[in-house]
Amino acid sequence: MFGLLGLGILIIFFNYVGWMPGGTSNGILLLGLGSILGGIITATQYH
Repeated sequence: MFGLLGLGILIIFFNYVGWMPGGTSNGILLLGLGSILGGIITATQYH
């Protein structure tokens, strides 16, 4: 749960500052948002 949330935040932060390989990308941003969403789903145990 916290791992997915933290990973998503780090992915979005690294994408924002340009530290991701290949520069900034919308696909990487969506990956970060999906990771955060996965963390929220596991935190609430959505059925």
